[in-house]
Amino acid sequence: MAGRGAGPDFVEALARGLDVLAVFDAGHRTMSLSEVAAAAGLARPTARRLLLTLEELGFVRQGGGGFELTPRVLTLGMAYVGALGLWDVARPHLEALVAQTGESSSMAQLDGPDIVYVARVSVPKLITLRVEIGTRFPAAQTSQGKVLLAALPLDELDRTLALPSRAGLPTYIGRTPEQLREELTAVRARGWALADEELAPGVRSVAVPVRDGTGAVRAAVNVTVHAAETSTERLLGEHLPRLLRTAGEVSADWALWQSRPHVEVTRPATISTGPR
Repeated sequence: MAGRGAGPDFVEALARGLDVLAVFDAGHRTMSLSEVAAAAGLARPTARRLLLTLEELGFVRQGGGGFELTPRVLTLGMAYVGALGLWDVARPHLEALVAQTGESSSMAQLDGPDIVYVARVSVPKLITLRVEIGTRFPAAQTSQGKVLLAALPLDELDRTLALPSRAGLPTYIGRTPEQLREELTAVRARGWALADEELAPGVRSVAVPVRDGTGAVRAAVNVTVHAAETSTERLLGEHLPRLLRTAGEVSADWALWQSRPHVEVTRPATISTGPR
């Protein structure tokens, strides 16, 4: 993975350290030094130095015959989500939507050609698609991704679609780039997107945009159903209106949250009076 930086200020050592963190996942919770080196495309001595550095910083620990991540890595992602303020705003609205529909709802944002899930309220369903906070999928195969791609300026869209997905799946399945661009034009015009068993068999979803105080699309929220249980007609006829209303409420509350006056008050130092 080395040698990716094109700019003069690119720090390869930092990129390699992030590569090491990224090789751990649900299927690789504990990895040996050799496994980390192979997965990150690094020489074994380099991987060892990076792992020991990350261990000293508290992001990695040794145990169970190898290295594993610590809960501290959550600060890297949760700092972003927390600073965004979106989850705190969206939570009650997503919970209300799930209560109304009986179906799972998720919120995602765009990261290059992929979406990354930043919030989720789920219900038990026999859907063979595991989604957690931080899960990544190619945007073009998801309803949320289509919404987010459709919101990009055309030149930025072309650059984004030219990038390789980090989700380990191809960007285009069952359509050409030209067909995808035509679909995104339709999504942009109508304000919602459908993904009908494109990401996985049995998974059908509809998504709409979430906007910030400036009106810019910053996230997308969806309703996901099992295709065998819920028809496209019911998804669009019953769940989409509720989803549109929910996204509007989240967008409105988020705009208010962003415009709030905020002053950080420093706790005064305690003055010791001591005996006199």
